[in-house]
Amino acid sequence: MNNSSADQLVPLILSGGAGTRLWPVSRRAHPKPFMQLADGQSLAEKTWLRARSVAGDAPILTVTSRDYYFYTRDLYEKLGAGPDQSRFLLEPMGRNTAPAIALAALWVRDHVGPGASMLVMPADHLIRDTAAFEEAVRAAHELAGQGQLATFGMHPTHPETGFGYIRQGPAIEGTQGYQVDAFVEKPDLDTAKAYLASGDYFWNSGMFCFTAEVLLAAMAEHAPEVLAAAEVTWQATATEATPVELPAEPFSRCPSISIDYAVMENAGNAAVVPGDFGWSDIGSWKAISELYQSDDAGNRVRGKAVLVDSRGCFVQGDQRLVAAVGLEDVVIVDTGDAVLVAHRDQAQDVGQVVRQLTELEDEAAIYHQTVHRPWGSYTILEDAEDCKVKRLVVKPGQVLSLQLHHQRAEHWTVVQGTAKVRLGDEEFLLEANQSTYIPVETLHRLENPGTEDVHLIEVQTGAYFGEDDIERFEDIYGRA
Repeated sequence: MNNSSADQLVPLILSGGAGTRLWPVSRRAHPKPFMQLADGQSLAEKTWLRARSVAGDAPILTVTSRDYYFYTRDLYEKLGAGPDQSRFLLEPMGRNTAPAIALAALWVRDHVGPGASMLVMPADHLIRDTAAFEEAVRAAHELAGQGQLATFGMHPTHPETGFGYIRQGPAIEGTQGYQVDAFVEKPDLDTAKAYLASGDYFWNSGMFCFTAEVLLAAMAEHAPEVLAAAEVTWQATATEATPVELPAEPFSRCPSISIDYAVMENAGNAAVVPGDFGWSDIGSWKAISELYQSDDAGNRVRGKAVLVDSRGCFVQGDQRLVAAVGLEDVVIVDTGDAVLVAHRDQAQDVGQVVRQLTELEDEAAIYHQTVHRPWGSYTILEDAEDCKVKRLVVKPGQVLSLQLHHQRAEHWTVVQGTAKVRLGDEEFLLEANQSTYIPVETLHRLENPGTEDVHLIEVQTGAYFGEDDIERFEDIYGRA
């Protein structure tokens, strides 16, 4: 433990949640933080770069799930993250933000020092003005060092009903912050207009800054059941591992509650730092559309689209040409396997589509045509009643689990690279244009022993093609 940690600022990135209002691009297996924006960067990448800009020599801690760990780690490594700079806490399930932040505070206490500050940032927010953000962080860090639980309040630009608000109290002398007079729930439109006119309210950004010891003391006072469950979980955790995996049984007993409800709304030492740094929580397709330049008719387009006699529309097409005729204020999003058509003013209601798909057990609620795995990815080319066809891409040095299927056989044909195949007790190499057949109930494994990606076509035949027809025996990614 480093007890001289008062000047350290540890960014804490919270990366979880499905972002259902941004379906069909954001899905449970590839959620909102991994969405690419117009410049080609994902929200997760942008968040890590912001974290790096303020971290100094401190590590950057990300709380996420095992399902997202490998993909997130690879994104960070592409940005130049070293193993000591990016650290991970892996949750076995979602329990909202209070348990996640409590466990992160225990990690910071033990690995950096109790006096170190934590800058809590969701991975799926967008900030356009990095310099102004860094200035606000410096102000919040100063407040944290004075024992305050600092949050960031955004000056409202319009009467927004989708955000919670913060009512500011008196200024805190010698700082850029104010005492928090109250946290206010999402208002109706008339109330939001009154908040905007008064000038006394900020949007609640969901970003915070406090020291580990002050946060833990506040939890002991205001949310003792959350802290107790977090401490039991921490005691059962291999805290020096890389990554740190939280054990499921004790973690499941953590109350599912947000840090706002658990601590911030009850604390007498809550402070707010005003911010004007182009913040957005990117919470709907309307918010996404506003990131793009519009034409003279107010239309915004990403991809290939033809719009005739249409106004105020947003069109995103990843693969196919989208044509729109005679439409007004409509959102169209085409991902190849699903199409969303919604009125711009009802973009907040897209989550209801995901709820219905989930009730129907439709995989479109979870998976894209391209699904990312720790070893690479696969793309579904055809999904019929009598067969399923995928294109697999296996990264260099990666290996799929040793597995078998009870209800399907598989045919593999390599189209690029050299694959190492285990089939039963036999091992052999497959070059481009070579193929093999894996019968039902046969142990098999695929590996890329080379330095370039392996591409192969997998044709599944049989009675059932669900992902749950996989029995794993060995897996280097801990899924067996």
